Amino acid sequence: MSLDPLAGSGWLITLHASTALLSLVMGVLIFARPKGTLIHRALGYTWIAAMAMVVISLLFINEIRTWGPFSPIHLLTVITACALFVGWRAARTHQVKSHRLTMIILWFGALGLNIGFTLLPGRVMHEVVFGPS
Repeated sequence: MSLDPLAGSGWLITLHASTALLSLVMGVLIFARPKGTLIHRALGYTWIAAMAMVVISLLFINEIRTWGPFSPIHLLTVITACALFVGWRAARTHQVKSHRLTMIILWFGALGLNIGFTLLPGRVMHEVVFGPS
């Protein structure tokens, strides 16, 4: 395992990967801690900000091009951005079940599922974890 491929991939991909990793770890902390507390809310707002940075940075990463500068993963950014808003709004309006479900799906879907995509051969994170292909 080496961070050299990530360091050599440019600031945008480094920002994207760093905020995604931060979001992944913070999600574990948020799930493990008591809900509804001030700490939960502070961690939640930080998590939303980190996830928003993941989404925004991905919009400018265009290494895989299927439709012009975009790829199928860019569709996930739209879905993720909408789900972030829905989850935040549910929390603000005290719709606890909706908030919980949305955030769990976001964490597993947007982060957990995408780990599989980032570890495919030819991707930067594949080289970080497994070395050059």
